[in-house]
Amino acid sequence: MKIDVISIFPEYLAPLNLSLLGKAQGAGLVEIEIHDLRQNSTDNHNTVDDTPYGGGAGMVMLPEVWGRALDPLLLDKVDLIILTPAGKRFSQRMAEELSKANHLVFACGRYEGIDDRVRQYYSQAQFTERGIRVHELSIGDYVLGGGEVAAMVAIEAITRLIPGVL
Repeated sequence: MKIDVISIFPEYLAPLNLSLLGKAQGAGLVEIEIHDLRQNSTDNHNTVDDTPYGGGAGMVMLPEVWGRALDPLLLDKVDLIILTPAGKRFSQRMAEELSKANHLVFACGRYEGIDDRVRQYYSQAQFTERGIRVHELSIGDYVLGGGEVAAMVAIEAITRLIPGVL
């Protein structure tokens, strides 16, 4: 299984290379690649957020930056997982379903989250016809500082179900 994780704090995800996941990667059962979202920014300040489109409190992550990060990863038959407290509650059943996927891409939001136009865009027919599925997932009824911890929880729950990982 291939797993890509996009974050503005790629160092935060270092534990994905340890323990059973590290061994699974060494054995070729799982391939995990971490991407720095800021590398897709086009300004001198590496800006990834702005005020919400249409107004509102807080800052949201820019859809253009996410598009540049996601487009090269979302080829065919990919599950895009947007981590958000408003998403569907992640469960063992979901972990079992996702453990059968070939390629997972985790989008780790920060601030008030990822602009919803990202979900809307990648949910369009041009992507679903290519086997791209968009999931909004939450690991619980609380708010974290960002999606990195949620991504690590989901990745561990999913990958341990892959034959040979445990």
